[in-house]
Amino acid sequence: MPLPDLFRKHLLPVLFGVLLTSSLISFPFAVQAITAPELRGQFALQDISNDMHGRDLKEKEFLKADLRGIDLSDTDLRGAVINTSQLQGADLHGANLEDVVAFSSRFDETDLSDANFTNAMLMQSRFMDARIDGTDFTNAVIDLTQIKALCGRASGVNSVSGVSTRESLGCR
Repeated sequence: MPLPDLFRKHLLPVLFGVLLTSSLISFPFAVQAITAPELRGQFALQDISNDMHGRDLKEKEFLKADLRGIDLSDTDLRGAVINTSQLQGADLHGANLEDVVAFSSRFDETDLSDANFTNAMLMQSRFMDARIDGTDFTNAVIDLTQIKALCGRASGVNSVSGVSTRESLGCR
């Protein structure tokens, strides 16, 4: 076996292994894990008050947030992330929730009248007894069981988009 083949097949992998091992031993604390919430921390909303009416909360994050009973009416929440949050009894009347991602959140008994959920991702979220007259759900992704329940009480037309709630949900 010529020397270049011997070097390439046997010595090069050994040399690489030695260099890799020595670099890991020399710098054991050089790499530190960063969790997703820490990475996105600058976008998370820390200042939550009972009256957030009309605020600009575009692209803010609400992760496991307790928003029960909070007044978020006429609030701009476009592109916000509202994951595993509690919104029972909150007031979102007239709020703009276009492009919102709300995974596994509870909107039970929430006033969503005249709100805009266009293109929202609402997987595994619940809307039990939520007020939805005039709410626009155009192109929103919602669990089928929730759509059926929402269609049972859907009424009205959104004052901004002019789309009926029943039409936006695809009710029959």
